[in-house]
Amino acid sequence: MSTRYPFTAVVGMDDLRLALLLNAVSPAVGGVLVRGEKGTAKSTAVRALAELLPAVPVVAGCRFSCDPASPDPGCPDGPHEAGPGAERAARMVELPVGASEDRLVGSLDIERALAEGVKAFEPGLLADAHRGILYVDEVNLLHDHLIDLLLDAAAMGFSNVEREGVSVRHAARFLLVGTMNPEEGELRPQLLDRFGLTVEVAASRDPEQRVEVVRRRLAFEDDPAAFAARWADEEAELRGRIVAARSLLPQVTLGDAVLLQIAATCAAFEVDGMRADIVMARTATALAAWAGRTGVTSEDVRQAALLALPHRRRRSPFDAPGLDEDKLDETLEQFKGEDPDPDPDPEPDGPDDGGPGDGGPGDGGPGGGGPDGGGIPPQGDGPAPEDVPAPEEAPVPEPAPQRAGAGERAAVKAAEPFRTKVLSVPGLGEGAAGRRSRARTEHGRTTGSTRPRGALTKLHLAATVQAAAPHQKTRGRTGRGLVVRRDDLRQATREGREGNLVLFAVDASGSMAARQRMSAVKGAVLSLLLDAYQRRDKVGLVTFRGRDAEVALPPTSSVDAAAARLEQLPTGGRTPLSAGLLKAHDVLRVERLRDPSRRPLLVVVTDGRATGGRAAGDPVALAARAARLHAAEGTASVVVDCETGPVRLGLAGRLALELGGTAVTLDELRADAIAGLVRDVQTGHAGHASRRAA
Repeated sequence: MSTRYPFTAVVGMDDLRLALLLNAVSPAVGGVLVRGEKGTAKSTAVRALAELLPAVPVVAGCRFSCDPASPDPGCPDGPHEAGPGAERAARMVELPVGASEDRLVGSLDIERALAEGVKAFEPGLLADAHRGILYVDEVNLLHDHLIDLLLDAAAMGFSNVEREGVSVRHAARFLLVGTMNPEEGELRPQLLDRFGLTVEVAASRDPEQRVEVVRRRLAFEDDPAAFAARWADEEAELRGRIVAARSLLPQVTLGDAVLLQIAATCAAFEVDGMRADIVMARTATALAAWAGRTGVTSEDVRQAALLALPHRRRRSPFDAPGLDEDKLDETLEQFKGEDPDPDPDPEPDGPDDGGPGDGGPGDGGPGGGGPDGGGIPPQGDGPAPEDVPAPEEAPVPEPAPQRAGAGERAAVKAAEPFRTKVLSVPGLGEGAAGRRSRARTEHGRTTGSTRPRGALTKLHLAATVQAAAPHQKTRGRTGRGLVVRRDDLRQATREGREGNLVLFAVDASGSMAARQRMSAVKGAVLSLLLDAYQRRDKVGLVTFRGRDAEVALPPTSSVDAAAARLEQLPTGGRTPLSAGLLKAHDVLRVERLRDPSRRPLLVVVTDGRATGGRAAGDPVALAARAARLHAAEGTASVVVDCETGPVRLGLAGRLALELGGTAVTLDELRADAIAGLVRDVQTGHAGHASRRAA
């Protein structure tokens, strides 16, 4: 077994370590979502936490880790007789991004279930993680249906497996920890709310602290066992403190004054629902137990708010998580009542005390927490090579402010976004799960059956029985069970929705800047980006102005990055429409090689004018030729016509015909104004195909 990096040797990351330890003290807090840039030791800290958890008593031989003191009466391996049981270390189970539903919740032996009528159940990761830690790296890249199953189990404390009339239920209580890099895309607000606490982490900009990170990381890699031994005493002391806090937790009381502060804080920050109030109450209670007190103070409430509320107050996907601390302090002061009298024993003194020891290596010892250290040592490490996330696409750097050059106007703010009608790709795809276009998926309505390729995941019961029925006599069937062989099994084919690659080609020329149109155009694109976020698409941004086009944002899952690029986009110059279309063609060609199953949707935002570029020749003819390249490859496209005024040339409509797509005006793009836009997109493609066939 490989040696893990010690938790007490982690440098900095005070909020992260405090949130993890609070969940170790009280798993009812609801888990931790760790947001941060790559290479910030997120995974290292989470994996190190498992070594601090106390040993778990289990029923010998039980695959579901039942507690011998109170075994689960519905355990699939039960019923269990009373006995002393055995002890094992707390597990940390990792859920891979590409895991299947069967791997998460468990799977049934369908052949035995049909032939013998027995519940031959193979436990999944939820069962393995019971009474331990379930860790999901890059949780924002996990399929939505897996996240729903995961969070439902975490909230209810058990997992239900329902399949073709066979039902299995088992306990699944675990400490849920997810890590994510926001550059790779955000979680839906509904899913963010299901995580109890959220912590933002970033690499230290202090040179001395960065030196200490490197020094300790290199020492650990040179001799992991010796490095871990140097921190063994501090690890044991922190482990003992977790046990003591767990024992004290049932004695902690929440006074009415503290409950009023919690409710007032949640109301002041306008968080939805009541989950925030409950999580804050549990977190404040855990903070008091961690500090060795039986009463919750206003400072506990403040710290709980900083951990439990930032991710719950986001009003749109483009809002950065955060909390106005001045407003928080004002609210707490306004509703401040009599704080409960804390225990007279000053040891430990709460989340800001010195921690479980001193005199260790590196900076003089593992003691001495930071401002919000919660009594946790401020040490740390850089991430191991395997801990650095490997995102689907290259990370998106922060956009540099663009200056308006000659003939250009400075960037204007986007108009208020609005709800748009859905734009979808015609036909039936097989891409990543999402919410935009029709596709064959693992989840959705059943449309037929087929022979399974590889492991059977979704049984089509009627088709399986139909395949096995003619052979019962020759197979010597005598009992009540159906004699089923593997060749009889049929996989259900299902239809759901997929996510697409939505590539925006935005005209930023001088004609678009006229009459202040660019603000409305940016508002429309921002609205479409919001729609892409909700439908789990990848997005990309190509802009064209002056003499050429550029890829402002390579295809990514981060719509936040696209919105940031859009906000800083200046306008002016000529309109190299053909260059923009050719650049979009190049981007889509590369993406087809990288991810051939993800179908593209090209959204061209322009007034249709073509007035120049680097290529010699008639700009209008060049643009038409570039548009026909997209049409020849069957790329679904929509042209958002930005032309305004009493006299319209209809150039955007002509461009849409060349693309084989459809054109809509800015006004028609609104959800309440374009019933039938999807039909128009599909009709436009069908009509174009007919013209080509003719």
